[in-house]
Amino acid sequence: MRTFAKYLGRVAGALIILGATAWGALALFYTGPPPEGLRTLLAGLFGLAGLVAAVVFLFSRRRWRAAGAFAAMFLLWVVWWSTIRPSNDRDWQTEVAVLPYATIDGDLVTMHNIRNFDYRSETDFTPAYYDKTFDLRQLDSVDMIAVYWMGPEIAHIIVSYGFAGRDYLAVSIETRKERSEEYSTLKGFFRQYELFYVVADERDVIRVRTNYRKDPPEEVYLFRVHGPTENARRLFLDYVREINSLKEHAEFYNTLTTNCTTSIFMHTRVNPGHMALNWKLVLSGYTPAYVYEQGRLDTSLPLEELKKRSRINDAARAADHAPDFSQKIRAGLPGMNKP
Repeated sequence: MRTFAKYLGRVAGALIILGATAWGALALFYTGPPPEGLRTLLAGLFGLAGLVAAVVFLFSRRRWRAAGAFAAMFLLWVVWWSTIRPSNDRDWQTEVAVLPYATIDGDLVTMHNIRNFDYRSETDFTPAYYDKTFDLRQLDSVDMIAVYWMGPEIAHIIVSYGFAGRDYLAVSIETRKERSEEYSTLKGFFRQYELFYVVADERDVIRVRTNYRKDPPEEVYLFRVHGPTENARRLFLDYVREINSLKEHAEFYNTLTTNCTTSIFMHTRVNPGHMALNWKLVLSGYTPAYVYEQGRLDTSLPLEELKKRSRINDAARAADHAPDFSQKIRAGLPGMNKP
């Protein structure tokens, strides 16, 4: 038994070294110093050193020397990793070039730089922004918008706030990409993208997905979230706090910990009785099901029927440029007349 326990300890130690090696090598590959050839070389050397350390730890009597040498190398990596800082000063893609922010005067919140692009196609548009003042006393609805494009497991979640059934403000938590960047789920683990809150008119952030994105097409569903009005106001103000914070201090996006659903979950923690963290928030396509199970959506219908009737692609295409776009896409949706 003692021999077996020692062997298990060696295996566990080797696995820890291999895990740290994989993480460090990928970080160097994606985030290391230019040019690309140097990054690749550093990542390869780091990976090779970690592999050797794991093998020595598993099979040699010099395992603790190997572990110590690897720990010193990994510490140097940690020091380098800590020097990587997010920034608001880069050559951004047009869609995320302008940071929103808010000013507050009592119950009046003025949101600045609300995005409202005029789209001719997904990539052909005229940038436009406006400012608008919202009265917190009129905030009476929160809607969850779920966007699917790659199967049922993954969705992009957007939150939209309604004021007296007239005005709607949508917030989409996304990556802030530089002009030459493309999104990669794997790169999102390694401080490649800044975090960005798209504060937008629904005619922008919804319509670009329903009317213009074709490759792949996106299916969009709009659900009314049920809960106390005071919870909606606390949630909205917490969003405002983060939006203003990001204008002053950039933060990194992370594929797992700081994305469109986990960030929403963190915001909901301002409210008493908030939902618990659940795997369905990580596999974001199941987030509507989780919210439904918690009784926060319209449960008078089975979930599949609710989802079927909550699809808004056709209504959004019909509404298109209409000034009452938000009202038209909600017409006849289940749960819209409930508090």
